[in-house]
Amino acid sequence: MDIRDLDRRAGAVLGEVVMQVRPEHLWFPTPCPDWTVRGLLRHIVSANEGFAQAAINGSAPGRAWTSARLGDNPAGAYRRSNVHVAEAFADGGALDRLVEVSEFGSFPRRVALTFHQLFCLVHAWDLAKAIDIPYEPPPDLVERAFALARKIPDTDAVRGPGAAFERSVKIPGGASDFDQLLGLLGRNPDWVSPLD
Repeated sequence: MDIRDLDRRAGAVLGEVVMQVRPEHLWFPTPCPDWTVRGLLRHIVSANEGFAQAAINGSAPGRAWTSARLGDNPAGAYRRSNVHVAEAFADGGALDRLVEVSEFGSFPRRVALTFHQLFCLVHAWDLAKAIDIPYEPPPDLVERAFALARKIPDTDAVRGPGAAFERSVKIPGGASDFDQLLGLLGRNPDWVSPLD
């Protein structure tokens, strides 16, 4: 399947969760220790805009990855940013062209799209846990994201406070691929909101 189709599916999976966020959820805590639901949504929309600008221009300024505004319609802001990503990567003949992905470095656009898929699947889980709704990501998308997550070094240079990922969490043997993926990215699959 075309990597762009997979990415659109991952964006749709995240979108289904975003559409279930209600105004009273916005200040709920999330598994991302520094973010409320509103903060996480702002991060998601900002990153989408960063991915889109990088796909078009080869890179995006740092503020592009952090400065999105949600206004009074976070779901609408997400939908628009998700469309921007799909449109920016639509030219299929250029999937090997290098783009700079935030602080991670430069990668072919097809690898950048795999990063974006990982981003969508995991942040959909973060939001779903925060607002206490069921979440079951598609196995084929999990497989791709898991393969990428295994390649992310578990070192102080890319993990820990202020970094994109926390240090990995040990997950019991026999856990699902998605739970192992969460553990690789520093999340506890059994996270429970302190509000519960």
